[in-house]
Amino acid sequence: MGAAGREHHATAPQAQAHEQVWDVLVRLFHWTLVVAFATAWASADERQWLHELAGYLIVALLVARVLWGFIGEPHARFRDFVRRPVVVARYLADELRGRAARYLGHNPAGGAMVIAMLLTLALTTATGILMSQGVPGGGEWLEEVHEFCAGFALFLVVLHVAGVIWSSALQHENLVKAMLTGRKRLD
Repeated sequence: MGAAGREHHATAPQAQAHEQVWDVLVRLFHWTLVVAFATAWASADERQWLHELAGYLIVALLVARVLWGFIGEPHARFRDFVRRPVVVARYLADELRGRAARYLGHNPAGGAMVIAMLLTLALTTATGILMSQGVPGGGEWLEEVHEFCAGFALFLVVLHVAGVIWSSALQHENLVKAMLTGRKRLD
């Protein structure tokens, strides 16, 4: 091979190293929750049986995710991504300035979103179950709380998607692809 061939080979871009970050259970939880929440939202006024089925699926997913948050793979554990509010606020300020640190697992804002979603969906499903059981004294106020929580969960979804788009652009990586494949670049 001539000098030109060696020179071309030497300047070829090197493949980036990747690591498996999101395990199968985290990814399955995430995408199944997307489908279950969309189903619950879409069927709320039309097909009560489907709405309730989607709600019970969400409950099962929440229980599994909370358990996995304590015993799962390292990046799935709460201790890996739950940060104090001051750390989350500092991270968000840095993101707005375009200089936020990159995290292999959830960044502080992503970790806060996980907790906010888990709590909001837990309250949404709890009020839904109470409504379906005809709890004495539940009535209209319980339905209003349920609907508020579902609306707030939808708001969090929109905020989450916007955050993923923003962070993907800021960090020059496709976070949606990472949640599909489980892999993120190491650098």
